[in-house]
Parts: sequence; structure tokens; C-alpha cells
Amino acid sequence: MTHDMKSSPASLCGYRERERERERCLITTMGRSTPFLFGCSTVTFIFSIFILFSPLPLVPLIPKQLHVDDDHHAIPIIKPHQSENDERCDLFKGGWVRDEKGSGYNNWSCRSIPESKNCFKHGRKDDEFVKWRWKPNGCRLPRFDAATFFTLLHGKKLAFVGDSVSRNHMESLLCLLSQEEAPKDIYKDSEDRFRTWYFPRHDFTLMILWSKFLVEAEERMNNGTASGVYDLYLDKIDKSWAEKVARVDYAIFSNAHWFFRPIYLHKNGKLIGCVYCNDEGVEEVGVGGALRMAFRAAFQYMNGCEKCKGVVTLLRTFSPAHFENGSWNTGGSCSRTSPLDEREIKLGSFERELGNIQLEELERAKMEGGMKEIKFGALDVTTAMLMRPDGHPGAHWDNKWMQGYNDCVHWCLPGPIDAWNDILLAVLVREVR
Repeated sequence: MTHDMKSSPASLCGYRERERERERCLITTMGRSTPFLFGCSTVTFIFSIFILFSPLPLVPLIPKQLHVDDDHHAIPIIKPHQSENDERCDLFKGGWVRDEKGSGYNNWSCRSIPESKNCFKHGRKDDEFVKWRWKPNGCRLPRFDAATFFTLLHGKKLAFVGDSVSRNHMESLLCLLSQEEAPKDIYKDSEDRFRTWYFPRHDFTLMILWSKFLVEAEERMNNGTASGVYDLYLDKIDKSWAEKVARVDYAIFSNAHWFFRPIYLHKNGKLIGCVYCNDEGVEEVGVGGALRMAFRAAFQYMNGCEKCKGVVTLLRTFSPAHFENGSWNTGGSCSRTSPLDEREIKLGSFERELGNIQLEELERAKMEGGMKEIKFGALDVTTAMLMRPDGHPGAHWDNKWMQGYNDCVHWCLPGPIDAWNDILLAVLVREVR
């Protein structure tokens, strides 16, 4: 497991391992035969391999009764002010409904799934967790359609800015889009933190701009060893994303899990607070306070960035972890196999509070931006994901860095995280075009 998982007191937080995609190579040596026998053997061989490797190999062409509309071609996407009903519809309030059709891809059809999210490959046997879709109250949310997405974003660049859960979201979108066009992997840095994919037929670029805290941060060292304690400088934006974001058309910001550790907050050369420090004379601002300050700094940067005019800035809210019977380093696990309903979650929970803090800072940025050419929008997934303790890798991941630990922070691919892209497409169409 990675350093950011080791350092968090409450959750697995990001990955430092290099997620290296492995290509499956099928090498077949066949003797000479008649064309007929050769063709039959080849078909049989391919079908056998498909059965072995696909987690959902025999999805029926006509699915069982669905509780939601499943034919996205028959359902128009939610459009701006399409009707009085849709205009009032809150995409972020609703519940999970059964959908026997499952995901739009699997670990056979998407070869870019990283080892750490490939739950079926690493032994997960149940597939019920992929047979649910998010349905807002009072309106229909169509299934993600790659062709529609490419039409909207033809010639555009979209960047995910944030931690490893932000990358998780990008990886889900990459899988969905690759069902329409195979992308080219055109850039990867030495630590596999920054990746860029290009879809030449649609002239669309997808990238991850990795950042622990969105602002500049330094980890304290003890005798040359990383301490897990960070100093954050709230008046200095993390250059790793700030120097690149002006070159994109859409930027999706998200972050939170790195804030669950000892942090010292600095502004204008002064120490103004801390998280988990218990130092005399230093104000304890808590995780929420530090998160608020970091997002405020990031959004203020976007509003003040002359080169960023025209960049659509989206916020994806906090994605909860679901450790039960312990935390990440005390045997905590996440072995549920079905979603919770709204009555089983706490809408006043700390996780929901963190999502609300992020939304408040987004609204503040909108007001401060006024008539500037920066559009802001939200993907509020917190409540929806509070209901999905069944969607994490748990023990089913390539945990060679810390064997025996469960990942209850990130999300299986395919899995409930794919709903974030259903929401993303609806938001792009309805709110920010």
C-alpha cells in the first residue's frame, strides 16, 4: 500500500505505487488444418478466453426487468430547462435502483483498469455491486453515452485535479470513453502521478494533474525519514497543477483524504492553525477547517488567473470511506455486497459536512467571480456514495506494498464510481455549456 495510505489516521489516502497496466497476451500455436477447422478452433478459443476472464461474460441481450430506463438512445439527456420538472430536479438527491444491465464495460473490454482497482481480477466473486444505478428524485438520469460526451467535448481538454480518488474518477471515465474509441497514452511522468490520454478521432484530451492538498505543501523529515506531518502554505498554490490548468477547457477539482493527518497551516509567513497537532498556542481547525482553506485558495486562484478565462471549473465533493470494525491500520474492512438506502445513512455525518464545506466554498467562488469568464459547477456525490459501502476493493486489490490491509477508500472498476460520469455528462449538458 502507498505512503498516503500509511500516513492517514483514518483512511487510505491516495496511492504512491506505480499502477502499471498489464497487457494480456494470448499466444496460440496451431498446426495446419483445413480452413473450416481452423475457423472453428479459433472461434472456440476466443470464446473460452472470454468466459475465463470476463466477470460478467454472459449478460443477456435482453436484460431482466429493469427498475430504470436502460436504453440511453430512447431517453433524451437532461437538457437546459428542458421542462419545468427537469429544471427543478436535483441530480444529487435520490437513491440507488436495480439495473440488471450492469456496467458499460468490464475488465475484459477496458484494458486500462489499474491493478489496484481491478477487483474481479483479484478475486472478488460477487457482481451484485455493479447492478445498481443512481436515480435522482423526480427525473431520469441517462446512462453515460460516450458518443454524446465526445460530441460535447470535441476538440477540448479535460483535467482532473486532485488525489488518487480523483484519478480513480478519471480511470472510470477513461474506461467508458474507450468503448467508443481507443485512446493513445501520450504522457506519463516518472512516478506515474501525471498522465495524459488522447482520443485522436474526437480530438479530445484527458489528463490527471495530481495534487495532495491543492496548495503548496512540504512534508517534515525526521533524520531523513518521512514523518507524515505536513506544512501547508495557503497563499501558495501547488504549481504542479496551477502551471497546467490554463491550457485545459474543463477542470474537475477534488481532494480531502490527505487532510486526515497532522498538518500545520501557514499564511503570509505566519502559522495560523493546525490539524491533529495539540500544540499549545496553535488553533486546532480540524480537517474541515483545513479543507475549507485549501479549496478557497484553489478557487481564488482560478478566479484571479487571467489565462484561465473560459475554463469551466467543477467541484467533485468528498467521497466517503467505509471502514467497519476498525480503521485502515487496525483491521478495518468493507465486505458488504449491496447498497444502503437513505434511512441507513447519516445525512448529518462528518463526511456530509466535508462535502457541504466544499460546496460552500464553490458558492463563495461563484459570488467572488461575479461577471468573470469562469464558470463553476458541482458534482455532489457525497450522499450517493455514503450509500455504497459495497463498492470498494477491500481485500481485492494488488496490495503488494502493504499486504493484509483493506482498501475501503477507492472504488472498484467497474463499480458505483461509474455513476459519477453519468452525473458529469448531465451537468455538462444542463448547467455549464
